[in-house]
Amino acid sequence: MQDIKQIYEEYFETVNKYLFCLTHDNDISEELTQETFYKAVQKINTYKGKCKMSVWLCQIAKNLWYDQCRKKKKTINIEESLCDFETLETPESQVISNDEKISLYKKIQKLDDKTREVIYLRITGELSFKEIGTILNKTENWARTTFYRGKNKLKEVD
Repeated sequence: MQDIKQIYEEYFETVNKYLFCLTHDNDISEELTQETFYKAVQKINTYKGKCKMSVWLCQIAKNLWYDQCRKKKKTINIEESLCDFETLETPESQVISNDEKISLYKKIQKLDDKTREVIYLRITGELSFKEIGTILNKTENWARTTFYRGKNKLKEVD
């Protein structure tokens, strides 16, 4: 088992970035990131290694975000929560021009909530379909099918 400090240093940025994409608020994302690692330390004995540590931490982070939304009696709207593509730093996004990013972002906004979240996790999180399924409490096949259907819908969207 990795030492807690090493886990924190290795995964802080990933968890914080994921939460920022959900919340669009730096203060809230940092607070939830701290809560995520606090909860992870409390529950570290439940981590069995069946998924990557990053997937396990993102599951905790997502659940904390859902809890916070429920407490504030907000409805979770993925459309408003996904990151703006301007902030993404993947090799693919560096090649895409700003106009293309804006166009792609607008097209993605026309997709349903779950499809948008799968596309976000696959492209920006660089997660496998199995990991996406785990985070969203769905199957690997569901994540794969949703992603490819979403990609096809993006080709059709005006």
